[in-house]
Amino acid sequence: MIAESDRCVETPKDMAGRWKEHFGNDAPIYAEIGMGKGRFLIDNAIAYPEINYIGIEKYSSVLLRGIQKLEAEPLSNVMLIRMEAEYITEVFAESEISRIYLNFSDPWPKDRHAKRRLPSKEFLARYEKILIPGGTVEFKTDNRDLFDFAVEEASLAGWDMEVCTYDLHSDEALMAGNIMTEYEEKFSSVGNPICKYIIRSPKR
Repeated sequence: MIAESDRCVETPKDMAGRWKEHFGNDAPIYAEIGMGKGRFLIDNAIAYPEINYIGIEKYSSVLLRGIQKLEAEPLSNVMLIRMEAEYITEVFAESEISRIYLNFSDPWPKDRHAKRRLPSKEFLARYEKILIPGGTVEFKTDNRDLFDFAVEEASLAGWDMEVCTYDLHSDEALMAGNIMTEYEEKFSSVGNPICKYIIRSPKR
């Protein structure tokens, strides 16, 4: 079913530098890395049809849920990719993406796995390459240890901290227009504070 879907790009490396051509317009492109079942991505695409969205997910069984959602709600401004996040610089050209979303990413709690964490400085270096000058990364999690790590890594990498909150849902201004993920709804419903930052690339 994944291979048959016209919303899933089977050979994404062939699209590097050509994503706007693939969408058929010059709209900005936002990417979610680790899109899960696709609720956040699809809800954003519905709310902001003037933006193109690309969802990246490494697990086929999870990606399939996103494809099923798109079959129920066809959207021309959404494309999906099945891949590991570490290869994003092979799939997107320099300055091709305007914004990156990281939502409830795997915390990889062991110290020796720190480089695998999506908000690590190693991944920030990859994001900087594919983001436009001044492009942003938005990160949400309920894992305080991971968030503390992410904030420190952003500082070490020289990114500008635009927004940083340890309790998103208590901030009325930040909650205006907030689109929740499945995990965000689940964790916040049992009282877990949701942390969020928005950082801006040092690339000018």
